[in-house]
Amino acid sequence: MQVTFLGTSSGVPTRGRNVSSVALRLPQRSELWLFDCGEATQHQILRSELRISQLRRIFITHMHGDHIFGLPGLLASLGLAGNCEGVELYGPDLLRDYLEGTLRTSSTRIGYPLRIHRVRCAANNSAILVDDKDLLVRCTALNHRVPAYAYRIEQKPRAGRFNIEQARSLGIPPGPAYGHLKAGREIVLQDGRIIKGKTLCGPDKPGCCIVYCTDTVFSEAAVNLSRGADLLIHESTFSHREAEMAYKRQHSTSMMAAQTAAEAGVGQLILTHLSPRYAYGNLLTPGDLLAEARTIFPNTFLAKDFLSLEIIPKTSHRK
Repeated sequence: MQVTFLGTSSGVPTRGRNVSSVALRLPQRSELWLFDCGEATQHQILRSELRISQLRRIFITHMHGDHIFGLPGLLASLGLAGNCEGVELYGPDLLRDYLEGTLRTSSTRIGYPLRIHRVRCAANNSAILVDDKDLLVRCTALNHRVPAYAYRIEQKPRAGRFNIEQARSLGIPPGPAYGHLKAGREIVLQDGRIIKGKTLCGPDKPGCCIVYCTDTVFSEAAVNLSRGADLLIHESTFSHREAEMAYKRQHSTSMMAAQTAAEAGVGQLILTHLSPRYAYGNLLTPGDLLAEARTIFPNTFLAKDFLSLEIIPKTSHRK
């Protein structure tokens, strides 16, 4: 899985940072998933190496403008392109009303399947939100001024190394049967023997796990959702020095994000959703927020627009 940051500012864009959006690229299935869609997200996609034609799912955390104002334009552009297979959209209860009102009053027609899913029930009941062939998505409610949700994307374990020598010794002919066995499935040979793929594969390989968490003040629910994740992407709107303002506005400081990462035992923390007040040249800079976080969780890094990284599963921190 590959993560690309398309917007890392909070509230308003700056010269160097657009507002919130993170893309998750799934190369093996040629799919793109999007988390939040702030203003100008489609422009950011065009400036990246991502292919908007691969967009299949969009997850919205909450209904504040810096997380949704880019959504109507993006969906409209997909319709004009004429080659969209359909989009699954997930978010708060009001997301459907917002989109339907915007598209109706702008006379915008969506000519492809667009399915909108409310996530509140899944979040409140700790239920699985998405379960497809190799990925699970869970969500939880956060502590913000409006209903807000964090998302956990977990790749299912993959079959271990296929023992081709053992398969040959059993007289299994090469071909489609090998593919079924590699996937851990069962096959029946022409002589009636039943071969279970699991017996020819090594231990399952763990999949990747990513958590996207914004906007919220420190949340135990976020800790629970993030446990053992390979990567936690967490908002860091304020410096620890402005913790009082963070509580008032229901946002996180850099140290709240680090505390979440430490308590959850994640592999890596990336800070995003940085307030424009910390632009380079001001009294406090993003580097100061990073230094604060690292006092609690050393494996912390700063997001920046167009930062792209490959997520590799690690088992040492899994709980």
